[in-house]
Amino acid sequence: MIYQFSLSPNAEADLLEAALWYESQQIGLGEKFAQKIESYFFRIQNNPLHFPLKKGNLREAYIQKFPYVIIYQIIENNIIVFAVFNTHQNPEQKP
Repeated sequence: MIYQFSLSPNAEADLLEAALWYESQQIGLGEKFAQKIESYFFRIQNNPLHFPLKKGNLREAYIQKFPYVIIYQIIENNIIVFAVFNTHQNPEQKP
């Protein structure tokens, strides 16, 4: 099955904020973070059932080398990313 992949506005903001923060810490690190996230987006789109269900119908893909998790849901043939969440933040903020 071919899945349509989209980011919620919240996920887009999470991603931009994190990439900018990493770039402010070390030049090039924001780009490495963005590339790592993109590789996970590719993995999710190609095999969305690979990552486990955690809360209701939400799935979580934990990112290696960065303390982030991608929170997404599969709705019919759509994959919607709701958050790119920093696992060092308060877990009560997760969707």
